[in-house]
Amino acid sequence: QVQLEESGGGLVQAGGSLRLSCAASGFTFSTYYMAWYRQAPGKERELVATISSRGSTSYADSVKGRFTISRDNAKNTVYLQMNSLKPEDTAVYYCTRGLGNYWGQGTQVTVSS
Repeated sequence: QVQLEESGGGLVQAGGSLRLSCAASGFTFSTYYMAWYRQAPGKERELVATISSRGSTSYADSVKGRFTISRDNAKNTVYLQMNSLKPEDTAVYYCTRGLGNYWGQGTQVTVSS
């Protein structure tokens, strides 16, 4: 069974950093496109970052230059390094296989001002 488990969220002060991890199992991780989404209270789901099986990345304009997505195929894990965090980054962050066909349970990120 496909499983995705996010971790690394928490409460951080504005300007701080967090690294989210997503541990994947139940499929051949190295062959799949992976993504991070987020959803803040009262807002639409937002695609944050993507990474292809070859390591090509893309980012939402709102996080470009601050966030970095990466993957470690040997560990079946995708990461989201978040720097220079802002209160508007507060959301539940989700790891997905592809563009949302499988989802993890999410991890809460809260950035205080």
